[in-house]
Amino acid sequence: MQVKQVNRSIVAALAVTAAAAGWVTSGAAQQLPLQPTKERGANVTAAYEGWYPNADGTFTMLVGYFNRNRVEIIDIPVGPNNRIDPGGPDYGQPTHFLPRRGWGVFTITVPKDFGNKKYTWTLTANGATTEIPLSLNLKYQIEPFKDVAMGNTPPVLKLQENGPEFTGPPRGFAATLSAAVGQPLSFPVWVSDKGTSGEGRGRGSAVPATLSLVMHRGPGEVKFAEQRPKADFAAGGKATATATFSAPGEYVIRVQANDSSGEGGGGFQCCWSNVHVKVNVK
Repeated sequence: MQVKQVNRSIVAALAVTAAAAGWVTSGAAQQLPLQPTKERGANVTAAYEGWYPNADGTFTMLVGYFNRNRVEIIDIPVGPNNRIDPGGPDYGQPTHFLPRRGWGVFTITVPKDFGNKKYTWTLTANGATTEIPLSLNLKYQIEPFKDVAMGNTPPVLKLQENGPEFTGPPRGFAATLSAAVGQPLSFPVWVSDKGTSGEGRGRGSAVPATLSLVMHRGPGEVKFAEQRPKADFAAGGKATATATFSAPGEYVIRVQANDSSGEGGGGFQCCWSNVHVKVNVK
């Protein structure tokens, strides 16, 4: 178990290094890894978290990003400046990039015969273009559903009280909703966290899970009544998410649950949960 923990730490470090270096970088706005961070004007890179096998023999790639700005929010529509190849440009990647690190924000599922093939996510922001490869390299295999060393597991999210449970990385849409421009849309979210199994040594056993709401993609702005709505654990962990949309079109909201291991699991690929909620706005 100790060996696995060290390897997973190396994978996390490699993912952050890839995000910082950009692997392949061009453009006047590139920034060296050890330079002080800027408020604005820096670039955005992909951050490959790793891959894991699925029960049906397919594999899932887990991908995040690193917006190197401290303040600047960057929107990059899917297209020449935000594309995944081959077969793209659209694989469900974000178009709305908050400052700093976004952990495990989307996934790509590949067939069982994917082998040595790879995808490349290309992002251009503030004059700099970066390209990050996504592959099934053995060094990047991860275990997002259980921290083997600690016994910790991700929080559980539900969009209906007695509905399906979602845990770990996002896959597909947890719900599809409708809204109108300028009219607040509210929907319930339930969150729970078992903490650890076994000896209770894990990092998720002491503090209840927390929620956050993020615009993943869309043609306009999304304003949340609370970006971190509080769950009522006396009422089964229920919280209310409220969002208002500035323009018509299709949006995706990312609902994230973290336990006490914090954002990005403290640098590991476990244990947090993300779900995507699609909203059609008229």
